[in-house]
Amino acid sequence: MSVQNRIIKVQKRNRALVTFDERAIFLAILRAAESIGGLQQDYLPGVNDKLFDAYALDEKVAEFLTDAVVICLNADPHHHIANFPPTIETIQDDVVHVLRSYGFQNTADAYECYRWGRHWLREGAIADTQFVGNGFPRKRMEKTLEWNRQHGCDTVTGLNEVVRSGKLQPLVEASLATYEASLDEAAKKVIARFNAGDKLRMMWISGPSSSGKTTTTVKLTQRLEKQGLRFLMLNLDDYFWALIEHPTDWINDRNFETPEALDIQLLNQHLKDLLAGKTIDKPVYSFKEGRRIATKPVKLEPEQILLLDCLHGFYPPITEGIDPSAQFRVYIETLNVMLEGDGSTRRLTRFPDIRLIRRMLRDVQHRNHSPLSTLLHWHYVRWGELFSIIPLMGLADHVVNAGFPFDLPVLKSFFIGAGGHLPSGEAMNQYRGFLDAQIRHRRIQTLLESVTGVPQDQLPSLIPGDAVIREFIGGSTIPIPHNQ
Repeated sequence: MSVQNRIIKVQKRNRALVTFDERAIFLAILRAAESIGGLQQDYLPGVNDKLFDAYALDEKVAEFLTDAVVICLNADPHHHIANFPPTIETIQDDVVHVLRSYGFQNTADAYECYRWGRHWLREGAIADTQFVGNGFPRKRMEKTLEWNRQHGCDTVTGLNEVVRSGKLQPLVEASLATYEASLDEAAKKVIARFNAGDKLRMMWISGPSSSGKTTTTVKLTQRLEKQGLRFLMLNLDDYFWALIEHPTDWINDRNFETPEALDIQLLNQHLKDLLAGKTIDKPVYSFKEGRRIATKPVKLEPEQILLLDCLHGFYPPITEGIDPSAQFRVYIETLNVMLEGDGSTRRLTRFPDIRLIRRMLRDVQHRNHSPLSTLLHWHYVRWGELFSIIPLMGLADHVVNAGFPFDLPVLKSFFIGAGGHLPSGEAMNQYRGFLDAQIRHRRIQTLLESVTGVPQDQLPSLIPGDAVIREFIGGSTIPIPHNQ
């Protein structure tokens, strides 16, 4: 399809003007799609099926999407003036907008993660070897899928057979043993750094929302404390800006998922002061009042390690000016990798959806937030992850997989059936224009309905009290401050 284009130039990041080239947009979209297995990974009946019917090949669909980006760019009359063309960032924003507007959610995620990874590479925040591309760590995913294959749960059909045959208990035990072994390995790495003479003063536990950071932090520090290490934990939630500085959007929602929701300048200065042996006046934030209500003196003793559990712990401006050799970084992800159905489609279930399901349950049980509000808010969560969390995972000294194949059958009973927390179709119909939420709702409903669930009355004997999933279903024997 041919569309009218009046844009002549593009402004590069160094402000140089170059000729506008639609093919560069086409290739960027196609490469993002190819990195996840093609645009068919985003095929959605009732959303973009007519587009696939009209254009059978990925190249043709990508051409259509490219034309849509060109139309968006031309909608701004300023871009028609040769000396005031769109910037590279503007074009990239419109690519994401078009992809998400047509339901190409997974392609957009891959595009954004790659985009922001390149940004951090240009900024010098990561090295070439730490660049994670589209954010889906292929080698780790293949390793996890192979582990699942060996345990008969590499497909949803296989997992269902494990549940129906009464073999879930051994799978739970084996999964948790693998997780505990990873924590043992992380602890050994920390001790090895000390034995090598490194002067570690900070340990970051970071990862995307509802990945299991709190349980992992407690379990890892317990191991290290047995080795004689001492920690001072700093609650970074106290560095949130006041609510008045967080404007609401069109549904009265606020974006707390961006690192800029924190007073980064103050936090960075406090971290430097603590490492220098100074006493800081740490703010005390009241979520009830939505503002800082006091300060508290805090000092890091010479033999202590500063412990920080934070979504955006790897975000470069937070630790600007702090020696990387003084830090140990742990990254948490829920890498539940399995194939949908019997595996014949070769399409993977989307493991970030496990975190969404976890957060919906946590929010309704401990935050007084409805699952619907969590679902409508998730686009903020995902943007923050793709900007300043996932692209920086290459900085990690150790990566922990806190996602388990038994998560799905355990979580199902909380969402599907009488009294389940999954928003109804009627509730979703009130927000038909929220395509992101509509797609995620459909996807998690389809996934949960395909899984054989475990009744809640069986969970006390099946799931140990210190398992990560207890952060979300309740009954954890580990203190979970954000659930209190």
